[in-house]
Amino acid sequence: MRSIWNGAISFGLVSIPIKLVNATESHSISFRQIHTEDGGRIRYRKFCELEDREVSGAEIGKGYEDADGTIIPITDEDLANLPIPTARTIDIVAFVPADRIDPLQMDAAYYLAAGGAPAAKPYTLLREALKRSNKVAIAKYALRGRERLGMLRVVGDAIAMHGLLWPDEVRAPEGVAPDVDVTVRDKELDLADALMDTLGEVELEDLHDEYREAVEEAIAAKAAGEELPEAPAPAAGGKVLDLMAALEKSVRAAKESRGEAVGEETGEAGEAGEAGKAEVTPLPKRARTRATPKETGGKKSTSAAKKTAGAKKSTAGPTAKSTSKTATKKTTAKRTTATKSTATKSTAKKATAAAKKTATASRKRTA
Repeated sequence: MRSIWNGAISFGLVSIPIKLVNATESHSISFRQIHTEDGGRIRYRKFCELEDREVSGAEIGKGYEDADGTIIPITDEDLANLPIPTARTIDIVAFVPADRIDPLQMDAAYYLAAGGAPAAKPYTLLREALKRSNKVAIAKYALRGRERLGMLRVVGDAIAMHGLLWPDEVRAPEGVAPDVDVTVRDKELDLADALMDTLGEVELEDLHDEYREAVEEAIAAKAAGEELPEAPAPAAGGKVLDLMAALEKSVRAAKESRGEAVGEETGEAGEAGEAGKAEVTPLPKRARTRATPKETGGKKSTSAAKKTAGAKKSTAGPTAKSTSKTATKKTTAKRTTATKSTATKSTAKKATAAAKKTATASRKRTA
């Protein structure tokens, strides 16, 4: 990788020769300006206002415009000879915990490469010291005509430097947060937590620039004289009015996308989810649990009841008839048995009475 700046790290009395290398690269697609009528390239030419002629890059330098419009020429040599220690040095001024650095301050990222074999030992010493301390180094350096703030940290076996904005360059978030009172319920927080847990983590290496890929496909299609791919239909939606229903549906959708079993949510969240599956439409007013005769109409209600009764009878069908016949047969059998039993008892009584008369007559004769 080509270095963009050569200098040294000042670590107390230790000086470490280094080369500054860009740690990032842009993969965005660039476009050229063209004349829409014939496709000709649009180019910019640099003219000198005083001579009214085009000048080459070798003739162009820097200048500072004063308040009265006067231009003061400044050369690269002037900047290189500034009486500051950071002109060619990354001057470490402190070591602090990494969480002391606000991510809002982070700017461009660079790798610091050791400048030759003599720099290997002090470079490794600084790297291992940063590792063991679990801290980052805060440094000042000059680059592209201005002094900057930087943060040095260990990345693998290398030392990386993040350019930092000066604290006064970071705006305060005034007027950004909502200026109305909002109450967030515990159940809403629980659903938000559930959604975060369901979405889980992701390997950043698996993420890619889908917009760039779509642009590349469109360019390839136009180059081949083919039709451009159709844009996907926009997702149906609008203003979310039922936050609970939207959260619950998001959790359900995330689980389904991962192939997980979707169970019923508990509490008000579950009720809200069923009531508001269309999470982006206004919910209707809640219906009353019991309808009065006036609301349903007496005749209609009676008619419905009759229909229901008729449906129950028809549902019984052959099984009900069969059951009824069986019950009738059992009742008849019981009645027949009871009649026979009564007749038998009556006959027995008559036989006993006759036997008594015969015995009495016999006794009289004997006497």
